[in-house]
Amino acid sequence: MSEFNLNEMSLRDLQELKKKIDAAVTSSEARKLHEARSELEAKAKEFGFTLAELVSADVKSKKTRKPSTPKWRHRDDHNITWSGRGRKPMWFDHAELIANEE
Repeated sequence: MSEFNLNEMSLRDLQELKKKIDAAVTSSEARKLHEARSELEAKAKEFGFTLAELVSADVKSKKTRKPSTPKWRHRDDHNITWSGRGRKPMWFDHAELIANEE
């Protein structure tokens, strides 16, 4: 690899060198990605699958939670609810204080 004295290069030369380096890095990453994908496709084919089948099988196996049902409603505005999950809302704490005072 040849030596560069960056301090002696002009701004224009440095900018051109940076463009070439960025292009080389992008090209190298693309080659690595292509190689990895090819290897994975070949391995999947050994087992009788396509890479897309293996990837989509993982996505389908994830379970999603259904939205929880509200257990408490705001005393004044019934559109405001809390399911009991997560952080307790401030209006709930306020309602507890009022209930304890009564």
